Amino acid sequence: MTPFLTPSKRWRGLDTGAHFETLRGGAGAGRVGRVDFLAFMKPTDGRPKKAVVVKPIAQNKKAFHEYFIDDRTEAGLVLTGTEVKSLRGGRAQLKDSYVQFRDGEAFLVGAHISAYAAGSWTNHLPERDRKLLLHKRELDRWAGVVATKGVTCVPLSLYFKGSHAKAEIALVKGKKLHDKRDAIRDRDLKREADRDMRNRRN
Repeated sequence: MTPFLTPSKRWRGLDTGAHFETLRGGAGAGRVGRVDFLAFMKPTDGRPKKAVVVKPIAQNKKAFHEYFIDDRTEAGLVLTGTEVKSLRGGRAQLKDSYVQFRDGEAFLVGAHISAYAAGSWTNHLPERDRKLLLHKRELDRWAGVVATKGVTCVPLSLYFKGSHAKAEIALVKGKKLHDKRDAIRDRDLKREADRDMRNRRN
């Protein structure tokens, strides 16, 4: 029987899903599955939703110096428990890392996540390849661009978005020497302008 709802109580159905991946050994290890379910939310009351907290972990400063940034997107990360704990302590660096597309999937290669200090034999390898989670259409488009247009895909940053670890990745093109010199000059000019502005205010 369908319940009677007054106009002030609107209910919304949300079709959503959860991804999971078996990381350890045993039957089904390495298989990716999807659980789909229908979740019914509480009546909307017009109150704004709480903002998701973003906590920075690591930034790839070298990428901004070495490359022109063409396009950016956010990707999820498939991590082990010890990797998540190390990231919460900010123990990661992206200096020589890049994104590799293979077999219809994307992987973060060369990123260093330090071993968890309190870990045991279950600790992770600091520079193992880590799977990135992207929408299928976006994954195919980016893989095609990297394969045909001579651009590179690199991570720009790692961060926590709420309780989930995320990576900002970008399609980039290498800068020539004169481009790097121009970027350094522009950065120095901006610093001088900011310094003059602060001095005037004081």
